[in-house]
Amino acid sequence: MDNQKLGRELVMGELFDLSLYRVLRQQSGGEMRALFDELIVVEERHLDFWKGFFHVEDVTLSLGLRLRLRVFSGFVRVFGDTGASLILEAIEINGIRKYLEVWEIYRDQELGQAVRQILDDELHHEDAIVSDTIKRQVHPERIRDIFLGLNDGLVEILGAVSGFYIAFQTIPAVLVAASTVAIAGAFSMAAGVFVAVGSEREAGAVERSKRRYLAEETDEEETVHPFGSSLVVGVSYLFGAAVPILPVFFGAKSVMASLIASGIVVSLISFLLAFLSGMDAKRRIATNLIILTVAVAVTALIGMAARQIFGIEI
Repeated sequence: MDNQKLGRELVMGELFDLSLYRVLRQQSGGEMRALFDELIVVEERHLDFWKGFFHVEDVTLSLGLRLRLRVFSGFVRVFGDTGASLILEAIEINGIRKYLEVWEIYRDQELGQAVRQILDDELHHEDAIVSDTIKRQVHPERIRDIFLGLNDGLVEILGAVSGFYIAFQTIPAVLVAASTVAIAGAFSMAAGVFVAVGSEREAGAVERSKRRYLAEETDEEETVHPFGSSLVVGVSYLFGAAVPILPVFFGAKSVMASLIASGIVVSLISFLLAFLSGMDAKRRIATNLIILTVAVAVTALIGMAARQIFGIEI
């Protein structure tokens, strides 16, 4: 990659982080606001460093980054300090990954030495600040469960809606069938999470007892409850399922409206999940859209086959 292009990307990345911290600081209070005050100082130093290193001036956020800023701001408005801690954790992961990739390429050059200075900052100062605050937040994994439930409900029910449209070809039949599948799917997802979390808690309790018996240091007891987790996933699944069902409710004549609405929402969910997990967002979005397309195609074929084989007429 051209060094000047890379330089603008690094400057843009630091400018985005700085802008995000300033926005989130206004939405936070107490310890989180104090944390953002410290991080803003760090990011201002990083931004000035890269602008001086690459001789870059007059950089402004692109339209895409400004939209991303609004998405993250809205995310924190909904989920509060827990959402803010998740974003901080994700920025830390993505920032370290980005700088490690650059360092691997330019390690023997002047740029590699410059990246090493920023990496030391990322791995020590910011990591210590962010990790200390994140440890006090309430179950950020619960938010990930929400988005996973939304994603599963959306993809599964869009597939069902597609098949039902082909097989039944009447809006009331599609609406009833899809809603029934959505409710059954939500209960199934909730039951699966209830059993899984309950089993993890039991296994964790046995492990902690064993460690206490051996006079070893034990982790804090898990406070995530099976019922709460299953309720979150089940309700999230229903909200995700509502995306492809609502166009049917409002009288859409084909699956296209459900497909477009679902594509937009699944792209947003995929982006947030990828960012929060430290994954490549474009790859995650592409993967989920491919899964969505395959699900619609397969269920449409099943619906066509069912109509032909069983002579469905409603």
